[in-house]
Amino acid sequence: MAEFAPSAHDDYDFSAEVAADEEAFRREVEAASRDAGEDETVAPDDDGAPSTGPIVTLLIGMAGSGKTTLFHRLHYDCASSGRRCYFVNLDPAVLEVPIEPQIDIRDTVDYKGVMREYKLGPNGAIVTSLNLFATQFAEVMKILEKRAADFDHVIVDTPGQIEAFTWSASGQLIAESLASTFATNIVYVVDTPRTMGPSTFMSNMVYACSILHKLRLPLTAAFNKVDVQPCEACFEWMDDFEKFHEALDAAARDDPAGGSYVTSLHRSMSLVLDEFYRVLARVGVSAVSGAGIDALFDKITASRAIYDATYGAEINRRLAAAQAAREAKAAADLVRLEKDVADVAKEQAAKGPN
Repeated sequence: MAEFAPSAHDDYDFSAEVAADEEAFRREVEAASRDAGEDETVAPDDDGAPSTGPIVTLLIGMAGSGKTTLFHRLHYDCASSGRRCYFVNLDPAVLEVPIEPQIDIRDTVDYKGVMREYKLGPNGAIVTSLNLFATQFAEVMKILEKRAADFDHVIVDTPGQIEAFTWSASGQLIAESLASTFATNIVYVVDTPRTMGPSTFMSNMVYACSILHKLRLPLTAAFNKVDVQPCEACFEWMDDFEKFHEALDAAARDDPAGGSYVTSLHRSMSLVLDEFYRVLARVGVSAVSGAGIDALFDKITASRAIYDATYGAEINRRLAAAQAAREAKAAADLVRLEKDVADVAKEQAAKGPN
C-alpha cells in the first residue's frame, strides 16, 4: 500500500474540506450498507452454511483499559502456544506497538502529518486517519483473503479513543467489510479496578450494549487486570441485580448527598440490562500475567456459532434475496425479449413476402 505523504499547506484552512469529505464518506458508507445485498460480484453461500476461514476479533476498549497490552499478550500467547494468528493495528496515534503487526495503519497514514496538513486536534486526526485508511481497506481485505488459509485468528487493535472507531463512518466500513467476509466478533476490554464502583460498572455495561447494538456482532466482555482486582463482584452484579442494588445502596450511604437521581437511574437500568447480561459472554483476564487468555480464546472460538446464527445468517439472506432479484429480472427480460421477437415475426408475416 502506498505511503501517505501529506503536503505542506500551512496557510490553507482545511476545516470545510474535511467536514465535506467526512459527510460525503458517511453518505457513501450508508449507501453501501443499504445496497450491500445488490452487489452482483458476490455469490451467495449455501443457505445456512457455516462460515469458514479465520475468526476476526476486534479489540475495543476505553483508553487505559489495557487493550494494547492485551494485544501484546495475545501475540505472545499465540507464539508460545502455536495458535496461528494474524495481527492488525488500526491505532494511528500509538507511539509504539509492543509487537510487529503484519498490517499497521502507521505504515500507510502519517498521523502527525494529518494533524499538520488538516490543522486538526488529536481526536480529529485519528478519525481522519481512519478515513484515509478506509479508502484503501479493500487492499487489506485482499491480503486477508489471500492469507485466510494460513491463520485461525485475525486480531485487530483499534484506537484507544473508542468513539473514533465505534461511531465513525470509517470504523463502520472497516467492521462491516471484515464481517461480510469472515466470522467477526468483538472483545470489549473492561478496566476491572476502575469498574468496581456500581456507577462506573453500569457506564461500562451501557457502552458495551451500545456497541453490540451498533455493530450487531458477537461480543465478549473481557474484564482485564484481574491480577490487580478480581472481577467476581462484577459477575455477581450481572447474575443478580439485587446484589447490584445492594452495592448501589451502600454507595449511596457513603455519599454525603445520599441517594440521588443517578442512583435511581442505575437501579432501573440494571433491570433493563438483565436480559443483555444473559447473552453477554464474559471472562476475566490479565494482560500482564496471562491469566484467562485460554478462556478468552475459547469465547472467541465459540463466537463463530453465534456469528453464523445471526450476522452471517443475515448476510446469506440478503445475498440470496439479491440473487433471487437478479434471476427474476433476467426472467422478466427474457419474457420481454421473446415477446418482442414474436411481435416482429407477426409484423413480418402480416406484410407477406417481399
